[in-house]
Amino acid sequence: MSVRSTITSLFEDVAREQGRRLSPLSDDLKLLQSGLDSLSFALIVARLEDSLGFDPFDSAEAVTFPVTFGDFIRLYESHPR
Repeated sequence: MSVRSTITSLFEDVAREQGRRLSPLSDDLKLLQSGLDSLSFALIVARLEDSLGFDPFDSAEAVTFPVTFGDFIRLYESHPR
């Protein structure tokens, strides 16, 4: 499964579990307009760490917080494997 499809699935799963109405996911969707809250994002990041084996927010390098869904995906896709 690609990073994009893993992230998309997790957004959908967490939204469903948390009873949140998820906006249609597109690269230009602003995360603040996605329908998810901070708990939802925390769950997604934790599950991505379990799934992908890293947390880009727990890095010695400065990380710019993603603004859009596309930014979020690129943050994970750009991590060296």
